[in-house]
Amino acid sequence: MNIVKIGPITVGGQNPIALIAGPCVIEDPERTLKIGRSIKAIAGHLGVPYVFKASFDKANRSSHSSFRGPGLEEGLKILKHIKNELNVPVLSDIHCVNQIEAAAEVLDILQIPAFLSRQTDLLHEAALTGKVINVKKGQFLAPNDMKNVINKIREAGNENILLTERGASFGYNNLVADMRSLPMMRAMGYPVVFDATHCVQLPGGAGTSSGGQREFVPYLTRAAVATGIDVLFMEIHDNPEEALSDGPNMLYVDQLEDLLKDVIAIDNIVKRHKCH
Repeated sequence: MNIVKIGPITVGGQNPIALIAGPCVIEDPERTLKIGRSIKAIAGHLGVPYVFKASFDKANRSSHSSFRGPGLEEGLKILKHIKNELNVPVLSDIHCVNQIEAAAEVLDILQIPAFLSRQTDLLHEAALTGKVINVKKGQFLAPNDMKNVINKIREAGNENILLTERGASFGYNNLVADMRSLPMMRAMGYPVVFDATHCVQLPGGAGTSSGGQREFVPYLTRAAVATGIDVLFMEIHDNPEEALSDGPNMLYVDQLEDLLKDVIAIDNIVKRHKCH
């Protein structure tokens, strides 16, 4: 298992499970920071290593009128402020090669969105930065297809790779989280992330926006942790009903602590089992 360093956090192998969490997109800067501060307090209290996430641009929206975020320049300023204020690593999506240089100056993890997971130039140029690259497995890809994604990044000399499961397209506005994909991808030698909130998304399910079934997030989370994942990815909001993107599948901040307690307990059992 290749061990990956994310700032002061180490993931992979027998290291404790880490958390990547935050709102789907940067909304009001102060509210975004407040959400991150709340998550950090919960994670810190429980001893869970924490990475803040929020998108500066949601390029893949259901409708042209959907909220996309503040954009690259302003979004990176906000993320840099949050990084400094919370003293945690930060993650955001990149969508094209010309965003990489500026993003790499701020972000600890460059995330490749699922629909772009096969884009060779994007993967290669992102890998050249030496940053941690988190690739979300395309909804259209089988787990074994991620071997080719890994090779594209490795050919650029970068071994700082995370692989994320975020559900497979089942048609008719539905996704399915196949738990088999988690050990299959982890067997490729890199830490695996489970995106618990996007796996309950209903893409385009609300017509001009995506729907979601957040009530299933705890069930999928506990099941995924039991497979031996390295990182848990969740989109979290203080009031998802008011969120400007992906509200129906985001978790309430006040639901996080109890779920993380379950995550820690299950992760400890899995780690003990692997030691024997």
